[in-house]
Amino acid sequence: MSPEDRMRHLRAQLEAHRLDAVLITHLPNIRYLCGFTGSAGVLALTDRDATFFTDGRYTEQACVEVRGAKITIRKGKSGMAAALKWLRTRSGIRRIGIESSYLTVAERDVITRSLGSARKIVNAPPRVEEMRMVKSPDEIAKIRAACELGASLFDGLTAGIRPGVPETEVAGQLEFAARKAGVDQMAFPTIIAGGHRSALPHGRASHAPIPPRGFVVCDFGVILSGYCSDMTRTLHVGRPTAEARRVYAAVRDAQQAGLEAVKPCKTVGEVDASARKLLLYNGLARYFTHSTGHGLGLEIHEAPRVAAGQKEVLRPGMVITVEPGVYLPGKWGVRIEDTVVVTETGCEILTNCPKDLQAV
Repeated sequence: MSPEDRMRHLRAQLEAHRLDAVLITHLPNIRYLCGFTGSAGVLALTDRDATFFTDGRYTEQACVEVRGAKITIRKGKSGMAAALKWLRTRSGIRRIGIESSYLTVAERDVITRSLGSARKIVNAPPRVEEMRMVKSPDEIAKIRAACELGASLFDGLTAGIRPGVPETEVAGQLEFAARKAGVDQMAFPTIIAGGHRSALPHGRASHAPIPPRGFVVCDFGVILSGYCSDMTRTLHVGRPTAEARRVYAAVRDAQQAGLEAVKPCKTVGEVDASARKLLLYNGLARYFTHSTGHGLGLEIHEAPRVAAGQKEVLRPGMVITVEPGVYLPGKWGVRIEDTVVVTETGCEILTNCPKDLQAV
């Protein structure tokens, strides 16, 4: 859908939720709906129209980027202040939806005080996030390009992992290579975690040196044309022990089971269960301490959540990660992650990169 179509679709749902207007304040949602990529703005929608509010810093940018909405630039006022003033002047607007998940208590108080008791502020349902779950062909192409670029960095990353080299240096070399390749930025702080630190699921790169022997978890993503990639590979420094090989094989089998479960009409909870079942069979399920994956797109973590008990049904065009892991506290950890797009018959892996146990 074009930005205009997305906003028409959202505006058509206002009546069903008894809303006269909705304020979109979450910047990724604003970008999705009208194309604005700046860092300050508010999009106000009624059943009749859409208006984007920002300040003078973004006059030229808004005129170039915003589609499907009238642009209002208010000197000396923030986008929110301008949007609230606009709403106060509109007759017939009584129930106004807000994106409560992205507003602080103080921000909500400002909105309530500004609009007064004659208008009711309600939590809007997450309709934009639901729309964003199924990607358009153009979005999938952008995510595929980000994933391909990210995967292309892996050989250089592998070459930089040597005993005694600080994790931060490995991460820095990777991020420099990514910038040289043309990425917007990294999708999240790069995780390079060696030895006992590989047992930390979110072990961001530290000043610790790569150990002379053991696993190194490498989790990284890039943003290209606004869209994210995400992948994890686990390498081994030195010759892996029989136990290390066994655990690595169990995680790889679990990840493969999760990938095979990604099909239209399956729930995300079933994907999680398929990966977890393999680790349970190998006596390692208690060491798998996070969900099996998540959606991604304009944000590195977005709906759906691929976790136990989640009922969201997979549909073609959804993009998710599949990333089971095993973490033995104080010892080491293993995680393997791919980004995939749901197809009509299964899924396509977008982060094509070797997954055999690789010793460096």
